[in-house]
Amino acid sequence: MSSLHVASNPPPAASPRPDRVLFVLCAAVFLSYLTISLPLPVIPIHVRNALGFGDFLVGLTIGIQFLATVLTRGYAGRLADQSGAKRSMLQGIGSCIAAGATYLLAALLPVSPAAGLAILIAGRLILGFGESQLMVGMLAWGIGTLGQARAGKVLAWTGMAMYASLAVGAPVGLGLYHAFGFVAVGGATVLLPVIALLLASGVAAVAPHGGARQPFQHILGQIWRPGLGVALQGVGFAAIGAFVSLDFTAHGWSSAGLALSCFGAAFVGMRLLCSHLPDRLGGGLVALVSLGIEAVGQLLLGSAPTPGVALLGAAVTGLGCSMVFPSLGIEIVKKVPPQSRATALGGFSAFQDIAYAVTGPVSGLVAGSFGYPSVFIVGALAALLGMATIFPMRRR
Repeated sequence: MSSLHVASNPPPAASPRPDRVLFVLCAAVFLSYLTISLPLPVIPIHVRNALGFGDFLVGLTIGIQFLATVLTRGYAGRLADQSGAKRSMLQGIGSCIAAGATYLLAALLPVSPAAGLAILIAGRLILGFGESQLMVGMLAWGIGTLGQARAGKVLAWTGMAMYASLAVGAPVGLGLYHAFGFVAVGGATVLLPVIALLLASGVAAVAPHGGARQPFQHILGQIWRPGLGVALQGVGFAAIGAFVSLDFTAHGWSSAGLALSCFGAAFVGMRLLCSHLPDRLGGGLVALVSLGIEAVGQLLLGSAPTPGVALLGAAVTGLGCSMVFPSLGIEIVKKVPPQSRATALGGFSAFQDIAYAVTGPVSGLVAGSFGYPSVFIVGALAALLGMATIFPMRRR
């Protein structure tokens, strides 16, 4: 958008049309992210019970998606900065469709457990490649449409779309799996991103910014502290995604899908109520308090004597995780020039992806040695370490 407007005219970002565009893009993110959220509580159960593998391979199967995401964030950022955010997001949705097709093949083909696991892991890798392009493209497209002054709104709405998908997708995925098997989960994860692709294709593109782009090592020097903070925040969510369903099953509790729903509902509610706080109070301070809340939620999960306390812990974790990414992301958007924005956001997101990729298999080893509740204690410790990391950012 041009900055040369007559003072009496309202800026384009204030008109209702960009908000409608943002809503459509967030709807596409919601539908595409169901490719991630529907299978998330199902895959650990399927790998362990149907395929017969242990906790380490359960964690590896979950975490490898995020490894693929972090390895392709740089590509996604360069693609959005140089070729346009729309291309990046549409390619990401297409990869989500391909990942769903792979899940469907894993369910339909009569293969050995090892081959079934290999096909499933291939799908997770494709999904990670798609997720990196989807989210970087979405953020660059949304900020390019609404303007940098409303970047916080784009970050908050995008996160709400993602975690609303988590809240809805987890119980629906478990319901489909228990009623119709893994084939139903695979079929749903093909159909839903197809609808998303149709929605996003009709939205006008924003032209990429011209000008010299900063070297990535220079960008990394600007984003490493908030990136490390968001990575340590991600340990708690990754622990819930990989092991909460198995933890509930081990306790004999039947409400595993509700745990992810409580997390997602609390996450979205916090975004709705508090998305203005980073601009008002400073991103560092809001992130600091949020990490403290996350630590409390993880401790509740790790010590829960009843399913009610565990569900409360999942919800408190969602409250804590909610504002960390947009709070620290706003600070990054302010630091880098527009022509390097997508690359910076991709690098920032990559820190979180690394946490997701590492947490899965490491938590599997921890769970195998100390039990499932121990992985949430590790998540609490990571959140506390994140507070120490971003403490110097507590003021603007």
